[in-house]
Amino acid sequence: MSNIHFIGGEKGGVGKSMTSRLLAQYFIDADAPFIGLDSDQSHGTFSRFYREFASPLIVDDYDSLDQLVLLAQENPDSDLIVDLAAQTSTRLGKWIDESDALALLQELGCQPYLWHVMDDGADSVNLLNNLLDRYPQDFIKFVVVNNLGRGECFEHFEQSPTYQKAKARGAIFITLEKLQPQLAARIDFSNSSFWAAANNTEVMNIIERARVRVWLKNNYLQFAKLST
Repeated sequence: MSNIHFIGGEKGGVGKSMTSRLLAQYFIDADAPFIGLDSDQSHGTFSRFYREFASPLIVDDYDSLDQLVLLAQENPDSDLIVDLAAQTSTRLGKWIDESDALALLQELGCQPYLWHVMDDGADSVNLLNNLLDRYPQDFIKFVVVNNLGRGECFEHFEQSPTYQKAKARGAIFITLEKLQPQLAARIDFSNSSFWAAANNTEVMNIIERARVRVWLKNNYLQFAKLST
């Protein structure tokens, strides 16, 4: 069964595109086929770093959104990674409701995953609570990402009713480790994929490449939860 991963979080700056890029690199390294879609028309971070794998997605255009279902139908062996820009949930939800899109994807054998990437602020918790209420369908899988690159203390979330609600819905909880800021900046300015950062001698020196590889390995262990 293929999967469609909606990588969201609604807030800007929580690491949605970083998560999409990590998931893409995870699939590349596992030799798993996927199709990437980037809905951020102003920045396009996902497509900037993984231009060979990511195409634009226009959330305001139903014809563009319809491609999600058509791609799933035409590529049954490939996962879809959808990098959602901030504040797109209302427009995406309207298309989902009017098209019964998640049910259509399920009928095609494509499992919908709704990812919620979080910082450690209250807004992220409230937005997750809204997401859980917005999509009560039992066939949807939720992935909650605590991004240590955007927050250090997630204890308040883990003690909240929203955490218990997500747990009751069978959510998968993932913790992304923080990449050293100096390395993150170097990757950013060189427009490098994570593979290049871990292997290309022109991007990083030997110890920096090792740190990137360790960072990838630890985060890949978190992504492995998707298949358990």
